[in-house]
Amino acid sequence: MLNEWLFIGIFLVIGIVFPGVPIFFTRFLAPHKPNPAKLETYECGMETVGDTWVQFKVQYYIYALVFVVFDVETVFLFPWAVAFGQLTMFAVLEGVLFILILAGGLIYAWRKGVLEWV
Repeated sequence: MLNEWLFIGIFLVIGIVFPGVPIFFTRFLAPHKPNPAKLETYECGMETVGDTWVQFKVQYYIYALVFVVFDVETVFLFPWAVAFGQLTMFAVLEGVLFILILAGGLIYAWRKGVLEWV
């Protein structure tokens, strides 16, 4: 038991130290030469024309959010579907409940008109 925790601890320390050391040394070894030209906004190496802040429609955000929800659903349902033959009745009911909750959310979003593209 202690041996397993030792491996987890070593992995955690390496996971923190490995990216932390270059970040720490870069902070002190990198040249710091502030210049007003570095603070100017540009797009693809060209001077900007007009306002630099463009407001996107919320519809893109909603579609991305729905995609993430159903992508995460796939991650949870794939192992459940693979082991479906060996699951107990309780595990099957949990999976069905999970699917019903997500379907209810999808139906709610559909009825509210969130998925309508304008």
